[in-house]
Amino acid sequence: MTQYRIHITKQNERWDNIAWHYYRDVSKIGLLIEENQHVPIIPCLPPGSKLRIPLIEQSQAPVNLPPWK
Repeated sequence: MTQYRIHITKQNERWDNIAWHYYRDVSKIGLLIEENQHVPIIPCLPPGSKLRIPLIEQSQAPVNLPPWK
């Protein structure tokens, strides 16, 4: 069962900056949109919209980084 965090949108929030805030990866926009089909896909989200943010495992660090990073 997937666990979720709830996010209430503020004025001028967008799908991309919410994905960056929670996942540090804007490519996760699709995950957010799929889970929140009740919210329109528009440039700025309506303030006060209740979004479900799926909790996902953080990926491993890239292998080309030195061990101290």
